Amino acid sequence: MTTLRSLIFVAWLYLSMAIFALFMSPVLLFGRDPSMVVIRMWGAFVLFGLRWICGVRVEVRGLEHRPSGPALIAGKHQGMLDVIAPFTFLPDPCYIMKKELIVLPFFGWFAARTNMIAIDRSAHSAALKGMVRQARIRHAEGRQILIFPEGTRTAPGAPPDYKPGIAALYRDLDCPCVPMATNAGQHWPAHGFRRTPGTVVYEFLPAIPAGLKRDAFMARLEAELEAASTKLLG
Repeated sequence: MTTLRSLIFVAWLYLSMAIFALFMSPVLLFGRDPSMVVIRMWGAFVLFGLRWICGVRVEVRGLEHRPSGPALIAGKHQGMLDVIAPFTFLPDPCYIMKKELIVLPFFGWFAARTNMIAIDRSAHSAALKGMVRQARIRHAEGRQILIFPEGTRTAPGAPPDYKPGIAALYRDLDCPCVPMATNAGQHWPAHGFRRTPGTVVYEFLPAIPAGLKRDAFMARLEAELEAASTKLLG
C-alpha cells in the first residue's frame, strides 16, 4: 500500500507543477510578491497531498526561535521536501540554490522571479563572492536567507560535510544564525519514490550569536544541528 500511495503522490507532485506552470505563469508578469504567493500556494498544495495520500504530516517546532525579519538560517537538507516546506512557514524566504535549478519549468521560473540566490558551484571563489553580495542585498530587504550548509541532500545519519559558504555569509552579514533541524529524509528520502507515513519535523533552534570566530561558529553549528536532527530521527 505504501508503494501505491507513493506512486500516486509522485503523480500528484509533478502534475501539480505542470498545472501551476500552465495556469499561474502569467503571474510572473506582476512581480515578486504575487509570484511568492503562487509558490506558497503550491507548497501548501504539495503538503496537503503528502498528508492525505501518503500519511506524512509536517510539524514545525521551536517557533519561538523562528525569525520574522532579516535572518540567516542554516538548514539540514535530507530531501526535496526541505525546499518546498519552508515556503509555508517562513515569512519571506530566500534560498541559496544551485544555478541549474533556475531552468526548471515552474519552480525555476518562480525562483528566478522571487530573487532566489542561484550560484554556479563550479565557479568556486567567484561563486562564493557572488553569493555573499546577493545575500547582503536580500538580507537588507528583510528576507530570511536559507542555506543548506552541506550543499546537497544527505541521508539521515550520514556523516556531515559542511561547506564554507555558511561561514562566509555569517561573517559578512554579521548577524545571528538560526539552525533548522529536520528528520525529513525518514519520510521523503533524497532518492527513490517511497514516502513512508509519519511526521516530518522542522525545528528552529536558538540562534547562534553573531561575532564568533569561523572555527568556533562552524563547530557549534555542526554540533547543534547534527545533534538536533539525530534526536528527531528517534
